[in-house]
Amino acid sequence: MRMHDNLLFTTFGAAFWILGTIWYELRGHHVFETTSQRYWINFVLTPVLTAVICILLLRWRHVPAAEWPAAALLIALPGMFGEAVLLSRFASLMPRMHPETAGKYGAFLFASYALFLTIAEIIAVRAPAGSLTR
Repeated sequence: MRMHDNLLFTTFGAAFWILGTIWYELRGHHVFETTSQRYWINFVLTPVLTAVICILLLRWRHVPAAEWPAAALLIALPGMFGEAVLLSRFASLMPRMHPETAGKYGAFLFASYALFLTIAEIIAVRAPAGSLTR
């Protein structure tokens, strides 16, 4: 990957996490603290949607399949580090949600990151030998 792409993916990951965190701070109580059905629908749809958005970015930048895991980590790591801080101070950083919602929120995030990183790894493993060239 080019240095420009490394910076783009890291910046995108940070911005995506910030926007998602703001969204869930404002609307999270409607997802996590209402019905079980609403939670599970979001638990399935949100990881799929976020993975699709990230995959579209990798395809748009023509990242070779063998480099998808590295690119995916650049996208995911800012949010993963941010979530570690956020979850450790959940009650003060997400005041619209109950403190006991932190576990559901953490599981939700874990599923989102895990799905995208798993897809990136599968794409790389299935890449033909010598696919590091653009």
